[in-house]
Amino acid sequence: MSDSARHITECRVCGRQNWQQVASYGMVPLANALLEEAESYDDEPRYPLGVVSCRFCRLMSLTHVVDPAVLYRDYLYVTPDSRSMAWHMRRVVELCRRRFNVARDSFVLEIGSNTGLQLDLFRQQGMRTLGVDPARNIARVANDNGIETWPEFFSAEVGGAVRRRFGQPKLILGRHVFAHIDDIAGVAAGVRELLSLDGVFAIEVPYALELLEKTAFDTIYHEHLSYFTVGTLRTFFDRHGMRVLDVEPTEVHGGSVLVFVGHRGGPWRTRAVVDEICEQEERAALHDDETYRRFARDVERVRTELGALVRELVAEGNRVAGYGAPAKGNTLLNLCGLDGAQLEFCSDTTPLKQGKVLPGTHVPVRSPEYAEDHAPDYYLLLAWNYARDILAKESAFLSGGGRFIVPIPRPAIVPGSGLPGAVEAGLPEAGAAFRRIARL
Repeated sequence: MSDSARHITECRVCGRQNWQQVASYGMVPLANALLEEAESYDDEPRYPLGVVSCRFCRLMSLTHVVDPAVLYRDYLYVTPDSRSMAWHMRRVVELCRRRFNVARDSFVLEIGSNTGLQLDLFRQQGMRTLGVDPARNIARVANDNGIETWPEFFSAEVGGAVRRRFGQPKLILGRHVFAHIDDIAGVAAGVRELLSLDGVFAIEVPYALELLEKTAFDTIYHEHLSYFTVGTLRTFFDRHGMRVLDVEPTEVHGGSVLVFVGHRGGPWRTRAVVDEICEQEERAALHDDETYRRFARDVERVRTELGALVRELVAEGNRVAGYGAPAKGNTLLNLCGLDGAQLEFCSDTTPLKQGKVLPGTHVPVRSPEYAEDHAPDYYLLLAWNYARDILAKESAFLSGGGRFIVPIPRPAIVPGSGLPGAVEAGLPEAGAAFRRIARL
């Protein structure tokens, strides 16, 4: 572990070293490091997982940074093929076109482009595209699908090579990748040199205020180094010669924000919503240590309640399986102490995951076809951020008497059954922070 993980000292946003200790979860396996089935998993790597909050800029950060080559060179996450995600990605294209004149023939670069689904939507609008993604196996899939993708970590050097070959992008997009990067200052420097003067850098990140209000602790895993508010991002980009121009709330991954950034001397004005959101964050007491102590207590409550609920259902003779095998689900299972003794299998649509076992818990991952033939009494909805899509898709399972356990923001049975430990049935909705932003 010591060769592959580094303890942080300075805040990557403001450079201070005044941390509030929020929580420590011990040694935890990597959330996307699924394993081949084996007789023993004694040598499975584990790394420290803890959270701190910078008392100056209030960046929430992991305490340790795992070597990105360990995390990303061979990667199992692919952009989900869901109705809500497809709608969201089309909306990203429309927002960039309408608000920042990313027009036909514009050059669009995506950092962390995965299989290229997002870039393909820009290409369909007549734009030139290039992806940069360090996962060689995923980049190969994108290239095979006709989306040119460089299997590299984005850096100033890579940005220089892009500029020499393609020119300056009108849009640099980083959807759910900026929070994965330790050297965000290096990324900002590369973007600043590469982006056209009238261009925009659009990053989508999980929204820290939503995480706090929803108790969405399953978002905390080794790939997610940073948990941003808009105010924290504004502090960061101000230090690096750029301006936050606009913010758009999104419901993906349990509540995120799409933040648009431009050159300090660029032509775009900063919309009033940026100041309004930062003021809301101030009113939410994000600079108060008690906010983070309360979050830590809420996490412990959910861990206790969910573990007790699932164990009780199994003790009563019910069969329980996991629905989806997302990275966040592995955080949830490991931190709640749930494993193959409680979950028979996890069903997931990703072929790369099927036939493997989940990290730490070693629950086998099976195909949806297998799950249909071996339907449990209860599914633990690990991909709870797609709850509405999934429940609509699984209407036959529900009408046949099956039930879902929705873990966040507090364990609930859907449809409600009145079982001890279960909150009245309901689906996770956008938190108060998300709803406030959406109204601005």
